[in-house]
Amino acid sequence: MAPERGDHESPERTSHEEDRVAETLKKGSRVTGAARDKLAADLKKKYDSGASIRALAEETGRSYGFVHRMLSESGVTLRGRGGATRGKKAASA
Repeated sequence: MAPERGDHESPERTSHEEDRVAETLKKGSRVTGAARDKLAADLKKKYDSGASIRALAEETGRSYGFVHRMLSESGVTLRGRGGATRGKKAASA
């Protein structure tokens, strides 16, 4: 029997609540009802706090697309793509 996802992760990486959410959601399993609402609320809170979609996907064992869809369904305003942003260029002669 293969070890459950998360057994290899260090305890300081995630909080107890995050571990509990990750344990209850097996990769590829369908998430419906109250569990889906709770997951959506948790993802929304973490995304609004600055976590990236990729980080949330890795943390929950879900795909980028799944997390993106959950955030969109939750009414989150998604941030633009990352990377260095430059200030407005000064008008040249």
